[in-house]
Amino acid sequence: MINTISSIEELNYSIENKPASLIYFSHEKCNVCKVLKPKIQNLLQVDFPKIEMFYCDTVVNPEIAAQNSIFTVPTILVFFDGKEFLRKSRNIGIEELRKDIERPYNLLFEQ
Repeated sequence: MINTISSIEELNYSIENKPASLIYFSHEKCNVCKVLKPKIQNLLQVDFPKIEMFYCDTVVNPEIAAQNSIFTVPTILVFFDGKEFLRKSRNIGIEELRKDIERPYNLLFEQ
């Protein structure tokens, strides 16, 4: 399940109070985003079930995008223990994303 972020307070709360979170920045007119979003959701469900996924529409919430220096979509931010670990924009490969997340995820959750 993907939770929708609609305020800066919600975003900050989700980052600070979840051990791991992925924020997916996009908007409805982005066709690449529509294809990529379910693939990332599936990746998290299968390989990284303890990472919670959030969605932020950059057209509806431009202040959230601006606060996080989001200038293009899709952009993914991954946070571990409240700190930004990974930022990917535009050309995002699922296998590359899996490899980038795997080690810190395992260190955090499989000790």
